[in-house]
Amino acid sequence: MNGVKSNSQARNAPRGVARGKWSRGKTARAFALCLVLGAGLGGCIGYEGDFDRGYQIDDEALAQIKVGATTKPQALTTLGTPSTTSTVGGDAWYYIGQKMHRALAFMPVEMTDQHVLAVYFDKSGKVARIANYGMKDGQVFDFVSRTTPTGGQEPSFLRNIMTGLFRFT
Repeated sequence: MNGVKSNSQARNAPRGVARGKWSRGKTARAFALCLVLGAGLGGCIGYEGDFDRGYQIDDEALAQIKVGATTKPQALTTLGTPSTTSTVGGDAWYYIGQKMHRALAFMPVEMTDQHVLAVYFDKSGKVARIANYGMKDGQVFDFVSRTTPTGGQEPSFLRNIMTGLFRFT
């Protein structure tokens, strides 16, 4: 019989051996199911709940920045492009970074820590001051000088607007 099975031989074939269109369809469905389950579970592989966003402070690079000596181009080369810059009331660069956490891959993200590295420049373009602001007990805290800024120390445009809106005199 030169390798070709007759209909009677296909009917009597052991279970699991292809017997016609019906079994091919069943095999295709099983393969599709495995493919869908594999793709769905594949998203969980390598998942890490904690991740960083934005600028992450490099202590070695920060140590190279010297108050009164480092110029803007040197700071740019050492620290990289700032996240944002000051537009009102002085020349400052801000490097913003956050630590985020997500309990499960489909859960919302929550911020666990935020740091803002502020580099202030004087009129000659040299670093005047460095501040590393972060969150400590719900308050903005400067980790370099170990102080909490008080109201009026560095007024911002938005803060002035908000205080003006809620002042009923």
